[in-house]
This record gives sequence, structure tokens and C-alpha cells, in this order.
Amino acid sequence: MTADERLPDPALLREGGFRLATRLFAPGDIRGTERQRRRLRAFAQREDPQADAVVELMRSLPRGRGRALFELAAERGIGGLDDPPRELADFFASVEATPYWVDHQRLEGGARAMVRTGVLSLFPLGDMALMGGYLASRATKPLVGTGAIERAASRRLIETALWWLDVTTPGALRTGALGYTSVLRVRLVHAHVRAAMNSRDDWDYEAWDRPVNQVQTAGTLLLFSLVYVVGMRLLGVRYTERERADIMHLWRYVGWLMGIDDELLPATEDDAWRLLWLLAATEFIPDDDSKRLAAALLRSHADVGRDRGALGQVLGELSVRVHGSISRLVLGRTNSDFLGLPDDPIARLAVLSAAAGNFAAETVRQHLPGATWAQERLGALARRRYAEQLRRLVEHDPTYARHMRTPSHAA
Repeated sequence: MTADERLPDPALLREGGFRLATRLFAPGDIRGTERQRRRLRAFAQREDPQADAVVELMRSLPRGRGRALFELAAERGIGGLDDPPRELADFFASVEATPYWVDHQRLEGGARAMVRTGVLSLFPLGDMALMGGYLASRATKPLVGTGAIERAASRRLIETALWWLDVTTPGALRTGALGYTSVLRVRLVHAHVRAAMNSRDDWDYEAWDRPVNQVQTAGTLLLFSLVYVVGMRLLGVRYTERERADIMHLWRYVGWLMGIDDELLPATEDDAWRLLWLLAATEFIPDDDSKRLAAALLRSHADVGRDRGALGQVLGELSVRVHGSISRLVLGRTNSDFLGLPDDPIARLAVLSAAAGNFAAETVRQHLPGATWAQERLGALARRRYAEQLRRLVEHDPTYARHMRTPSHAA
């Protein structure tokens, strides 16, 4: 096989919902070549120098001083600080230099499309994006290394959901707005985790690549963008071509703010499919840590019934079976069995029936005047109420200060 011949499909795309979605939604033959695979793998040795420099700055300043400066710059702009440190000035000069391709009307359109689906949008986030992401074993190593996932899987799921809601709210990606600052804070968290992992004596660079590298961050972006869109379509949601393009545009900008290299930022849905294929061929290789993280995520679903007696036990078991069935339908039998996901035909049938009902309702919405407008309002209300419920479950810190004290060794 030459370097320019197309490679065979990876296991992730050969069964389950990903196989179906590839046949239905992908733009023809998306297989990559060995030359393209090697090019992608080069980015596994790249980190985020600007964010890493800010973390080094923070460690050199009195405790809390660096983060306070970062917060001020994130909310007010770097111009609002008198004589900021060079590392901070360089970081914000970069993120404030908005690329020419950013269209705020399209960002609004993408956000409205996601808001319209209310809390249904969180099902692909947990059951497809997070659970599917655990199949990428190299990307899981920092999660396992901090020990945070297994000790506090429920909290991490809630924080991810709240971050998602912040970022996908209309207007949230304007400079200084909540979604914009949330993205920059998570970028800084990644840099803190990276510094912690790089300080470990047992980090295996040959097997695991650089920690929280460019490939892994781009992979996370695809889980939140393309895999989200695919998951919603499989659950019966009907997005127009323009809505899908606007959703991809929103996440392209989020990826840019996250410091992902331009070469790894899909400009279109077709681009995203081709990148997903290469990631599936190189990154989605599960190991025992994948099983541990999947089990922790399932336990977090069971927690919905905690302290609620016999009824709570039933609700917890039902939650595990429904969420596990959604993951199984998308990831396929082989990966699902490896991760230890429940195999419940009745729950899968219920999910498929709900998807069919969603599709019918969405078809009516598309043809009923004013229905889309009304659904956007109802979806926004449902998201706000759900976010309020989540914040009552955990003491949520939107600055993610706790994650910026990442230990360098697992407990």
C-alpha cells in the first residue's frame, strides 16, 4: 500500500450508530491515507505554548494573583489591565484577534438550533461524546492521572453539562461574555493538567504522546460538534443544512479560542467527517482505563436515585439502562461490550421509539408556522431550569479554580 492509498475503515465506524451515520450522512468516501494519518499524528506532539506560558507565570506569582489577573483580562479584555505580564498579554492578544471567518450571526444561529432542543441536547453530550471519548485511551490518561473522574464522576458530568449550556447560549461567545470566558477558563485548566502530567516521572510519552495535546483537544471538539449533530439526528431531531453548518461554525470558533491549530479546525461538516475518520483510525483504541471511566460514568447515572429509597433505586437502574442503551446504539456491540455497557433490548427499543416520536414531532414543527420560534423559547426555558437544578446539586465554581490545583500524581 502506498502512502496515498486510502486506508480501511477503523473499527469505530464499522458497526452501530456510527456505521449507520457514516452511510447516511458522511460525504461519500471519507477514508484517509497513510500520509494524512502521519500528518495528524505529528500534532500529538504539540501542546498549547501560550496557555502553558500563562500557567508558568501563575506559578511564579503570589498565590491567587495570576488567576485574578486572568479573570480580569477574560472579562474586561487585556486592555483593561495596567502593564499586564508579557505572558498574559501575549495570550489575550491572540484570543482577542478574532479570525476573519467568525460570523456572529452564524454563531447565534448555531446556538439557537441547539437551544431549540432543550435538555435533549445533553443526551448526546454524555452518552455519545463523553462515553465515546473514553474509547480514546491515550486521551483518558490525564483523567485517570488526576484521579478526579473516578472519585467525582457525577460532579464532572454536571460541570461539563453546565459548561456546555454556557457555551451554547445565544450571545455567549461575544468577547467577555459567559461562554467566551468559560472556554478560556477550560483552556487554562487543560494547561494546568498538562503541567501536572509533564511533572510526573511515570508519564509514558512514547505510548501516550504529549498530555492534552492538539490531537486530543481537536478530538474533544469533534465530539461536541459533529458527534453531537450526528447523535441528535439519530435521536430524531431534524436540523436543516444551514443549522448544521452554523453549529459547526460555532464549535470552530470555540476550538480556535481553545488554542487548536488552524489545520485541525474543520470549516465544514464534510471536513469534520474526514477528521473524525482519521481520529477513529488513530485515537479510538480502548484499554482498561476506558472501562474504569465508563463504569464511573454509569455510576453517575445511577446517582439520580440516591437517597430516594426504593423508588430511587428503580430510577437509578432505569437511568443506567436508558443512557447505556443510547451509548450502545451509537458505539456498537464490540465497543459497548468492552466498556461493560448494559445490554437491554427493551431499553433500546424504548430509545428507538422515542427517536421515531421525535422525528414525527420535528417534521410537524418544520411545517407549522411559528413552531420553531416557540420551540426555541421553550427550549431556552427548559435549559435555564435544568441548569438551576444542576447548580443545586453541586457547589459550582464557574472559574474552575479547583481544577487549577491539579495534583501531579493520582491519589
